Amino acid sequence: MQTYSTMRAAYEARVAEHARRTGPFVGGCAWVRGEYVPAEEAQVPLFDLGFLRSDLTYDVPAVWDGRYFRLEDHLDRLERSLAKIRMAPPVSRDELRGILVELVRKTQLRDAYVDIIVTRGRFKPGTRDPRNTETALYAFVIPYIWVMPLDQQQAGGSAIVTRNVRRIPVSAVDPTVKNLQWGDFTRGIFEALDRGANWPFLPDADGNLTEGIGYNIVMVKDDTVMTPGRGVLEGVTRKTVLEIAEASGLKTHLGDVPIGGLYDADEIFMCTTAGGIMPITTLDGQPVGGGQVGPVTSAIWDRYWALHADPTLTMQIDYE
Repeated sequence: MQTYSTMRAAYEARVAEHARRTGPFVGGCAWVRGEYVPAEEAQVPLFDLGFLRSDLTYDVPAVWDGRYFRLEDHLDRLERSLAKIRMAPPVSRDELRGILVELVRKTQLRDAYVDIIVTRGRFKPGTRDPRNTETALYAFVIPYIWVMPLDQQQAGGSAIVTRNVRRIPVSAVDPTVKNLQWGDFTRGIFEALDRGANWPFLPDADGNLTEGIGYNIVMVKDDTVMTPGRGVLEGVTRKTVLEIAEASGLKTHLGDVPIGGLYDADEIFMCTTAGGIMPITTLDGQPVGGGQVGPVTSAIWDRYWALHADPTLTMQIDYE
């Protein structure tokens, strides 16, 4: 079983080894308009609708210890998102997979944050018809990102339920399509910081929990693992959490989670590719449960990171 101390020691050793490397891609590599460029030099064309209108979708897989984790799940979700917003894939799935592997090879990163972005491209002169555009692909690989720093995860973090911000309704923006319509999230970040916390939880107009700034939210009550089933991104990490819980004999609930239930939770954690399982031990200034990382969260944390070595869920990268 993967534990915090062993995982952290191995990860920090790999980071230290990479820090000794040199070369143009050591800090990251991007794919822009058919070329591999150092991440710091990557640029987006001014008239690309992804920049002008946020008319895009994206997905974020990760590499851990030299393996892509659940890459096919991320590619499946990207394809679903493209279909929902009526964009054609700019390259085939095999071509995209090859680009993603080559990006990692060029950086030699063993632990990496990977971003795949597909935009609608640009309008033809004199028209605003979205059917007359050609989708564009961008991607980049940089060192792994932690939404909650690893050294905070043993003690847990602080969150608030936003009072002044509601999540954008699903009738306006489909949250199952990963997007950059972050106006509500950004307001939520400011509210959290103003109230002395780090992470916001956004409710919907009906008083149910939705999600936060790039993470799903999970609560544990009486050995039941509960997470919103609508109004949120269908997270790959959330999927993994539910699988772990069910395999452990825990009950799961994927449906409405009233905000009021959070204040009676035994445990709360956030989950995302960029950070994994992130415990919350303070909500609105009050302790969650006993104010410590709970046993269910700890067990899911251990199993989640152990699965990153499972050959059925990962793809080993050939760095040569």
